[in-house]
Amino acid sequence: MSYLVLARKYRPHNFEEMVGQEHVVKALSNALEQQRLHHAYLFTGTRGVGKTTVSRILAKSLNCQGADGQGGITAHPCGICQACRDIDAGRFVDYTELDAASNRGVEEVQSLMEQAVYKPVQGRFKVFMIDEVHMLSNTAFNAMLKTLEEPPEYLKFVLATTDPQKVPVTVLSRCLQFNLRPMAPDTIAEHLGHVLQKESVTHDRASLQLLGRAARGSMRDALSLTDQAIAFGNGALQETVIRQMLGVVDKRYILDLIAALAAADGQRVVELCDGLRREGIAAASVLEDLALSLQKMALYQNVPAQASAAEAEQDADVRRLLELAGQLPPDETQLLYSFCLKGREELGLAPDEHAGLVMVLLRLLAFKAPPGSVAAVPAASAPAAATAGHGGDAANAASVASMAGETEANAAAPARMQGSEEEARPASPTGPGPSAAADAEVPVATVAKTIDAASHASSADKAEQPTTAGGAGAATRPRPIAAAPAMPAAMTGAEDTPPWEDVRPPTVPVRPERMAATPVAEAHANGPAAIPAQETPATPAEPTQPVQPVPNFAAETDIETAQPAAQPVSVAVLPQADQPLAHWWLALVQQLNADGQLVALVRELALQSELQSRSDQGMVLRVANQTLNNESLRGKLQKVLQLAGALSGSLSLEPGAVERSPAQLLEAQKNLSHEIARTIVENDPSVQWLRNNLGAEIVPGSIQPVAVQLPPAM
Repeated sequence: MSYLVLARKYRPHNFEEMVGQEHVVKALSNALEQQRLHHAYLFTGTRGVGKTTVSRILAKSLNCQGADGQGGITAHPCGICQACRDIDAGRFVDYTELDAASNRGVEEVQSLMEQAVYKPVQGRFKVFMIDEVHMLSNTAFNAMLKTLEEPPEYLKFVLATTDPQKVPVTVLSRCLQFNLRPMAPDTIAEHLGHVLQKESVTHDRASLQLLGRAARGSMRDALSLTDQAIAFGNGALQETVIRQMLGVVDKRYILDLIAALAAADGQRVVELCDGLRREGIAAASVLEDLALSLQKMALYQNVPAQASAAEAEQDADVRRLLELAGQLPPDETQLLYSFCLKGREELGLAPDEHAGLVMVLLRLLAFKAPPGSVAAVPAASAPAAATAGHGGDAANAASVASMAGETEANAAAPARMQGSEEEARPASPTGPGPSAAADAEVPVATVAKTIDAASHASSADKAEQPTTAGGAGAATRPRPIAAAPAMPAAMTGAEDTPPWEDVRPPTVPVRPERMAATPVAEAHANGPAAIPAQETPATPAEPTQPVQPVPNFAAETDIETAQPAAQPVSVAVLPQADQPLAHWWLALVQQLNADGQLVALVRELALQSELQSRSDQGMVLRVANQTLNNESLRGKLQKVLQLAGALSGSLSLEPGAVERSPAQLLEAQKNLSHEIARTIVENDPSVQWLRNNLGAEIVPGSIQPVAVQLPPAM
């Protein structure tokens, strides 16, 4: 007896055996049980999903006679009566299949329509099944329209197509349309497991998953590949054999590639690509598997529940992928995923496939931060958060809001900026304020409150500038515009640095004697009443008076570049009584994260928890996310804190709402830094000159504060 392929041997014979098309099975079963039968059905879907199979099962349901010969229309055909056996064998007189791909002319359709006038010979209904109906010609469609719209009561039409867009709307409107969906790889793998178990073929789970992915949603293709795999593996299915047959890259290469990219090891990336080339692995397959692994990593990074489930698995590859998710920053994961998708499109344009693969993988290294940078997204804004979190000086905060000669590069360093605006201007009538105002400490909220005062003070000070005694020509003669009017002197070398290298931001020393001279500092020291009223300068009567050019503040501003601190900030305690715990916990989390001791879900637990108490007996953290409140994560975080010397007792978690978690504090300080930076830029004389004289506008969202090195918290 000849061998019957698996795709035909295990073709479903009833609705219960159908896999992956529950939505179609449910609709047809209910219609059959309620006797609500339409005269025309259209089944659409990709190849090998069951269109012809559903048509045959429907024909058996309509004509089944039952085991005793007394059956009627049913959703559960018996499969043993004469009609069911004849339909399965393809010799039932009243069931006609027409392949429109080879019989697409009007003559074939007219011949089929001529048979419609005769009643069924053996069954209750005549069933005309037209496969690939979109291949029919326009005249053939016109020949069947009348019969399709008003067929005899004993005639049923079943149409199947892989391209419903090519079917005329006049045909679509006369049919009930069911879309058979491509099956999920897991569904295919599960069904293949049942088939191989019946065939007594040894297999492993990984090999079935590879076959399920290679089938691309088609069960028939999956069974055909299984036939090929059984022959290739000599009666056994193993992952290594299936990978060799399909030309799929080994999972080890994918994980090693991600690890090399996370470590910015370009040499290792090239070596792995050369190894893939020697094994003859297609570059498109490598990028596809790499994108799939990166998608799982992004899932672990953004959905803690998925990461918890992955931790419980015993698969070594899954656990290593979870570790890599903690090493690669989430933004770089998304960037590399995008490169993989775009790279598959560019492979056809590359000089050769291997060169295209290498360039796609090396492209991330061109945009990657230098080694040693913090991997976590929240920690990237740690300097800015520490800037706003530190209490600071009242005069410092006011001076930040009134700085007109500084640029956006210094916008995120309000606690270390100097009042250079007064030096750049002519002699101002405003005298220096009390020096005690420069040393007074205020809460963080004061910085935000002084932003409005800064804008008024800047306008008032601008209106009070006197005319110098150098004569009328000195007041009307414009000064030459500086080459870089808004760029500080310490930043002039930044344009020679490649865009992918981080430029260490400069820091500006705070000089109390100069800060006290600024109008905003004096206004803050004397109270709100000391702020002068805003006045609008009179419009000059002479139309020939030249426009005041952009002043050169860059050459007059005293800026010093500070060396980076030797050690990261370890403790940041604010003077407010209700804030030390929250900010101490924030600084500790930042330090541990910068040292690489907090990864994956442990980092999320530390960032989203609020420190309630701290003593020799231990710490108590409040957690709002119940997914993070589990014993496994608690034990890991406790171990990290104990190794760092920050915890002498035990760590306990309690559920509840949090208001001052590190993540919330970082977000609040980030918003404050943006607001301060926006105010500085809007009050800058250079920006105001451009807006008033050239009609320039600040693009919304284009102002971004930069981080500066802060002194250790007291």
